[in-house]
Amino acid sequence: MSATGFSDPRGPRPARTVWLRAEPDRPRRATPLTRQRIVEAAVALLDEQRDEDLTMRRLAQRLAVTPTALYWHVSAKEDLLDLALDQIFGEVRVPDAGGNWRDEIRELTRAWRAVMLRHPWAPGLIGRPMLGPNVLARTEALQSALVRGGFTGVQLAVVTRTLANYVIGAALTESTWRRSQDPGARAEARRHIAANRDAYPTLTASGHLDDDRWNDDDLFVRGIDAILAIPSSGG
Repeated sequence: MSATGFSDPRGPRPARTVWLRAEPDRPRRATPLTRQRIVEAAVALLDEQRDEDLTMRRLAQRLAVTPTALYWHVSAKEDLLDLALDQIFGEVRVPDAGGNWRDEIRELTRAWRAVMLRHPWAPGLIGRPMLGPNVLARTEALQSALVRGGFTGVQLAVVTRTLANYVIGAALTESTWRRSQDPGARAEARRHIAANRDAYPTLTASGHLDDDRWNDDDLFVRGIDAILAIPSSGG
């Protein structure tokens, strides 16, 4: 059994990501099992548990097959996580192009954050190779809108990364709060700050962690607007 929970009788998997490897030309067994079914089941399992709890055995039980049957479609846990991550990106609606470029980015980033909050395991995986077709299509839409806003060259790269890191960070922070299973954790943190106002006068005055003053949805949208207010190279 490997550290990932996948024991592969065919030996160690290649290091290259699933998106950069050619599919092996091997016969498929006569079974209704498909890679798509496996990925959908993996997403459901991840939603219920956590990525570290995803094992071939649990996935096989969910699909009512043997673990060996899964290896005909997915080589390793790393591949499955890449495929699952791209699967949920397919839920992010790509806005219609050609309108107001800022509105398109607001729509895209709000949808992206919402999807990651529905799948709270996802933000922690976005350091893996992001080369799936769903991910690339949405990254293309993001950069296309930025280009129409006048961003080019290194500035385009910087703003793209800033937006991506902001969305991922916001989703990771919010999902961590939500998964703490303590609905009063934020309020308790706010009370701690307010009770020590001499040590934290600015945090107290600014409403830091005060959900009654600033909610996550409002702060997120304002953050996107602040990033998009960066002057583009096109003026």
